[in-house]
Amino acid sequence: MGIDLAFTSVIEQARLVADKQCSARDLVQHSLGVISRLNPDLRAFTQVFADAALAVADSLDAGPVTGPLHGVPIAVKDEIDVAGYRTCFGTNAVTHIAKSDAEVVRRLREAGAIIIGKTAMPEFGQWPFTESTANGYTRNPWNRMCSTAGSSGGTAAAVASGMVAAGLGGDGGGSIRLPSSWCGLFGVKSQRGRISAAPNPSLWRALGVSGPLTRTVADSALLFDVLASHLPTDRFAAEPWDRTLSEAVTQDPGPLRVRVIEDPPDGGPKAEPQTKEALRAVGVALAGLGHDVATGGWPPYKAGFMMTAQMAGGVIDELAAIDSVKGLEKRTRRALLLYRILNALSAKAETDAAAAGEVFFKVFDEVDVILTPTTYRHALPVGQLDGLGVLATSRVSLPISAYTSIWNVLGNPAAAVPAGFSRDGLPLSVQIATAPNREPLLFQVAAQIEKALPWADRKPAL
Repeated sequence: MGIDLAFTSVIEQARLVADKQCSARDLVQHSLGVISRLNPDLRAFTQVFADAALAVADSLDAGPVTGPLHGVPIAVKDEIDVAGYRTCFGTNAVTHIAKSDAEVVRRLREAGAIIIGKTAMPEFGQWPFTESTANGYTRNPWNRMCSTAGSSGGTAAAVASGMVAAGLGGDGGGSIRLPSSWCGLFGVKSQRGRISAAPNPSLWRALGVSGPLTRTVADSALLFDVLASHLPTDRFAAEPWDRTLSEAVTQDPGPLRVRVIEDPPDGGPKAEPQTKEALRAVGVALAGLGHDVATGGWPPYKAGFMMTAQMAGGVIDELAAIDSVKGLEKRTRRALLLYRILNALSAKAETDAAAAGEVFFKVFDEVDVILTPTTYRHALPVGQLDGLGVLATSRVSLPISAYTSIWNVLGNPAAAVPAGFSRDGLPLSVQIATAPNREPLLFQVAAQIEKALPWADRKPAL
């Protein structure tokens, strides 16, 4: 073939196939080759659909271009239904075979994408570390002794290592943004109701959304344009945009008011020095682009109860899929009583969250963008949960999502944006958040950061 496909973007791969410079089979074979070489160590994928993906590729190659993702291999987190395969939620307790595709998978296929496999997650996405009894540690491509964070850590490892150009994750408290942060990727928690949760009415009650993890802002914009949808069965529906995100990223947002906040909103450890340095560098870059950048604080806000109760209710919902409680990790079995108690409070938590949003969102009368760290530090070593019970696991986990979970409770858009590297070569990240339904603005600011402080040309030394 003569074309180097390593670390090519979604947009590049689709263009190569459309221009007949390579085939969909070439892309799938390249992806399968990288998976075969790296996955035994990184443990990004839990299921690889090699034969099915090649068959779909051959079918696509035999016909006309079907959509903007024609021939592009995509990974899918193992909480999302893919017809004919197990939806395991990162546990050994589920053997359920999905009868049909989730709506997000259906839309990817309709756009021409090829689903190449399912990616690792912690059991039922409870913890921000992708390690489990079922699948072991998922390792960070930038340093295999480090964690990818979670819960979409398998997808992050797959994209950051070049196994695929993009993958789907889910974010109920930071689970797209956290692994994007530690793996040097761009990851967005969209507006609640932006992407259909079908076959579920919602994900983790009002907290969760599905979405892509990518190496570039433009790739993510294209995928969101494909995925944005609403079905009558969805509990939430977001206001439609006035343009596509692919259009928005090419447009200048004009001067904006940016508030930089260094400390987390609801307690937890303050950002480490290198993370603060990265945050301030992004602030300086945005000021250089003509934005009014100023430090400030959070509106009054306490998320702990609202987040925890809804998360517990979401896990209870997903536990309906298990074959037997005996197959669950000991830590999950011990947490069940607490989850059941909290589940009874989840409806009140949603009501309280809606009221908190009405007060909190007044801040966006004063600022257009809030800029914070995504996580308080760069990647921790793997094995963070080894031997820990429920309370000890919570103590380790809560600080990781201290900056991210607020936006799940409130429901508005937020994104993890790469922001350089630590002195030991691990990715750093900032988080940007906007008022409800303003993903176009979110993507415009992310694109400006990407242009001012480019990241996609740096790759892990695998």
